[in-house]
Amino acid sequence: METVDKVSVVRRLAEAKEKSGKSYTEIAAETGLTNVYVAQLLRRQAQLKPDTAPKLRKALPALSDELVNSMMAPPFRSYHPDIIQEPAIYRLNEAVMHFGESIKEIINEEFGDGIMSAIDFYCSIDKIQGVDGKDRVVITFDGKYLPHTEQRTEHMMSKLKREAP
Repeated sequence: METVDKVSVVRRLAEAKEKSGKSYTEIAAETGLTNVYVAQLLRRQAQLKPDTAPKLRKALPALSDELVNSMMAPPFRSYHPDIIQEPAIYRLNEAVMHFGESIKEIINEEFGDGIMSAIDFYCSIDKIQGVDGKDRVVITFDGKYLPHTEQRTEHMMSKLKREAP
């Protein structure tokens, strides 16, 4: 999908959400998805699955067949390089960078040498009240642990097939 088409589709998806009068969290509750995943769908950063399409259409009646069909195509996942200048995104990036080494050390301590998947991954945003009564943002990253593997030639299928008699 060309960038111009994506911008147009995302604008039309935002209009469908606005017409519904619902928040991402409300749409998430109706569809069984996380609120961040709903936002990803409506920004064309995630693919709408066939089983979820009827639920999303019910939650957002203004979605046309054309929009639903475009949402079911694999998206071109990308971001504009200037997005880091947006204050909320800048602060989120800053928090991950500031706490990143400690997070990595705890992952290694708890799981071993590996990483958190961003593919088999869930993300949600919640609003809670702090002990001081002020609103607080809770961001949950829930990703599958992926251990780094020792790269042994006897486990490398492409080498085994080429070396077979």
